[in-house]
Amino acid sequence: MLEAAERGSNTSSMATLIIITGMSGAGKTLAVQSLEDLGFFCVDNLPPVLIPKFAELIDQSKGKIGKVALVIDLRGREFFTALSESLNYIKDHFTIHCEILFLDATDSVLVQRYKETRRRHPLAPEGMPLDGIRLERKMLEELKNSATQVIDTSNMKPLKLKEKIISRFTHLESSVLSVNITSFGFKYGIPIDADLVFDVRFLPNPHYVEQLRPNTGQDSDVYEYVMKWPETQAFLTKLLDMLHFLIPQYRKEGKSQVIIGIGCTGGKHRSVAIAEYLGKMLGVSETESVSVSHRDSERDRH
Repeated sequence: MLEAAERGSNTSSMATLIIITGMSGAGKTLAVQSLEDLGFFCVDNLPPVLIPKFAELIDQSKGKIGKVALVIDLRGREFFTALSESLNYIKDHFTIHCEILFLDATDSVLVQRYKETRRRHPLAPEGMPLDGIRLERKMLEELKNSATQVIDTSNMKPLKLKEKIISRFTHLESSVLSVNITSFGFKYGIPIDADLVFDVRFLPNPHYVEQLRPNTGQDSDVYEYVMKWPETQAFLTKLLDMLHFLIPQYRKEGKSQVIIGIGCTGGKHRSVAIAEYLGKMLGVSETESVSVSHRDSERDRH
């Protein structure tokens, strides 16, 4: 444990490999999802004998694959004896920081979780879950003792577990948050992947100005038309104030990307201009990588 902590300050310049393991039903799936949100490349149920080959791929990627998480569980139980040998091989042959994350929970909690999900324990397919849980705990005892991080999820809700994992491994993640601002037209539907959606249909509409109608919010005449109104300026002041508060909170939560949707009727004029403005204003930050896209701006352009 101390050795892992001492190496922590040097891990930013080397590849990182995290082994996710532990009791069935203790939260390995959520752990994988949390690490994926931190930018890890995750592989489920990789036999430990193949870990050295995977480490070789990481080494040959020249930094392109820098953060990897592998799930090792009882589906590959015949390979567990090879795990220690594989990790020692990596330590001797590669400059890769390795950690073992072990997720645990009490027997009673695990039994309750299996009852709630109506799933069968992998070691007790035809028997009582408790029998399989006890056998699994015995099989994993040595691995648990060698883990660099043990998390007891017995009294944790999913969000709390995610926060704990993010807090533990966030030092491996770049502090830069990807912010994507996309304009769209409500008549074509709201982007299903948007984290935040703002409706700007209350602003004066360039569509009703004949000479502006063919253009989009990326054209200077339409952009200036949308921006000249007092209600536009008041809205942008309040919106930027909100985003300057929200974006750091998303980063703190461990999100690697935030998608902001700006919508008007057709996604051609008002939403495009507002998205362009937000891209310019938010893009000056060193802690966010900002991009702007326009989903529907060319749909009605002839």
